[in-house]
Amino acid sequence: MESTTLSEAVPADGREDAPAESARRRRTRARLLDAAFEVFADQGVRAASVETIAEAAGFTRGAFYSNFSSKEELFFALMEREKTMRLEQLNSGVAQFLTPLVGEHGADLGDQEVIQTITRILELQSDDRRWWLVQAEFQLMALRDHSIAADYLRYHDEFFSDLTEIVVEALSSARRRFTIDPEEAVRVIAELCANGEARAVLADDQRTFTERLSASVPAILLALTERI
Repeated sequence: MESTTLSEAVPADGREDAPAESARRRRTRARLLDAAFEVFADQGVRAASVETIAEAAGFTRGAFYSNFSSKEELFFALMEREKTMRLEQLNSGVAQFLTPLVGEHGADLGDQEVIQTITRILELQSDDRRWWLVQAEFQLMALRDHSIAADYLRYHDEFFSDLTEIVVEALSSARRRFTIDPEEAVRVIAELCANGEARAVLADDQRTFTERLSASVPAILLALTERI
């Protein structure tokens, strides 16, 4: 493992300021992740080199390896950050648009109210199409490389488990439930979104995420749920 840059070194007097070092490390990792996303989107995941990512972040190759053991580990960290952001956006949408309608103890919502609420929640989701492009390429790498396939599957299983928990709780507060296995239902809706994004990239569709999916996503969710 190569040495870190001087800015990441232990203070000259030998004392380690753990909180400051931890904050510095978080900033370094964040800059590497930001740079990697830009480089991946521009050059492709496979073509992008560690040196290019480090240079784009303003660090040395050694600084990269002080934070990530490989380009693949960095990508999984990027996926984890994306997952966290999207789940937070979903939770925020539920709190902002659904909770005021159903109150603390829940309430039965009509179909039109459900459609309007889902549409508003979709408006809070990230609309950066570069992420779908980058993720699609990494998925292809995982399909070809069994050394990263298991971690890729584990990431997606954890994501859908967390996502399903949020969606099921939100539906329950609106007095609804899925008519098929909840996680399978969530995967169907997620695949609809992913396919929609892929088509938007291929067709250079300039409509927003919400404009493209505000009809199909609520319709599919209503078709896969029933009142309780």
